[in-house]
Amino acid sequence: MEPPDQQRKSYSLAAGVALAAELAKRGRLVFTTQEARHVASELQMLESGVGMLLTRLAEAGWVIRLRRGLYAGTGKLPGGVDVPPFVLATALVDPSAIALWSALAHHDLTDQVPVAITAITPRKVVTPSMRTPSTSRVQHAWHVAGLECRFATLTESRYEIGIERVWADERFAFSITDRERTVLDTFAMPRHFGGISEGLAVLDRALATLDLEKLIDYALQYGSRTLVKRLGWSLEQAGVDMSALLPLLEMPSTSYSVLDPGRPRRGEHDRRWKLIVNVGAESGRG
Repeated sequence: MEPPDQQRKSYSLAAGVALAAELAKRGRLVFTTQEARHVASELQMLESGVGMLLTRLAEAGWVIRLRRGLYAGTGKLPGGVDVPPFVLATALVDPSAIALWSALAHHDLTDQVPVAITAITPRKVVTPSMRTPSTSRVQHAWHVAGLECRFATLTESRYEIGIERVWADERFAFSITDRERTVLDTFAMPRHFGGISEGLAVLDRALATLDLEKLIDYALQYGSRTLVKRLGWSLEQAGVDMSALLPLLEMPSTSYSVLDPGRPRRGEHDRRWKLIVNVGAESGRG
């Protein structure tokens, strides 16, 4: 016979599995502690014990603890399935949308394989690593279920541009930047891509498949003169007719910006776009 403590632990795990299985049956494959308490009360379980049940389940690998008060089921549960990585990542911060490198890969706009899941959000993100004092510079991220999830914070008006909802499978959907918004971000936030070269490469490969009118409209909605200059110059270099670029040229600008913010401010001064072309031969760096 099992010792009393072991019996209680086994009972807790069995009760927890029954609770999580019922949540899965109801389609709650990502759920909060409060949602679990509500279902527990319907199953005649003590709501006060739900926190302990979820802890036991997480320790045994039946569910995944995403952050405080938020869990995801797994395929180990009766009727359960493993939650897709993009769904797990966007569940961490609400609202959020897959973006940047992950969106480039999703839309087949890059040959590179992202090392982390990247997303954008209008919320300030505080990861567990931010709460730990450190003297070294680290790139803060969430680490859950073997995944590294990084978030970039934008204003709400910029976050909302070009977000679409797609289905991972018949059960799960997630938000992601569409193709044109994803391309726009390579010019709006080149530092996240290691410089402007990724945006230029994307245009070189995929310009014919992009909705140019939508891309330009997104740039104007974004409301950044620097972004408009970078995108306009890059589209002109890619061979887009100037007549299509007139809406970008109409945004007034009196000062020069740099094409690549990660490089020194030296290079050819393009008077049309008020842009310092500090990449390639023009920058003097080769």
